Amino acid sequence: MELVKCYKKYWPFIYSLRKEVKEGFINQDDFSLEEHKTFMSKNHKNYQICLMFGCVPAGFIGTVEGDIRIAVCPLFQNQGVGKFMLNTFLEDNKKIQAKVKIENKASLKLFESCGFTKKYYILEP
Repeated sequence: MELVKCYKKYWPFIYSLRKEVKEGFINQDDFSLEEHKTFMSKNHKNYQICLMFGCVPAGFIGTVEGDIRIAVCPLFQNQGVGKFMLNTFLEDNKKIQAKVKIENKASLKLFESCGFTKKYYILEP
């Protein structure tokens, strides 16, 4: 496994993975490919791609305004990919936070296993 820069060639992978696992994200709104391209053109420098076997994208990790965005392709889940990405990313990104849905047990477990602690609850009507 290795983390590499988020070159433009990986933007379609992020788009499709984000749509595939959207139930795990706080913001589950649909977005178009054009909206994604606009977002990535502004934020791609804050993202990295996890490659397996030197060439197969397995997940992505990044930050937007200090908030972590992470997703692992279902084919590679439960194989340590998320933990590898998060621990590696934390080496160069100290002042970040994770917003996790209460029902997203896998993400809660991942972040807590990497040293994150619960600090706030956000309540909505």
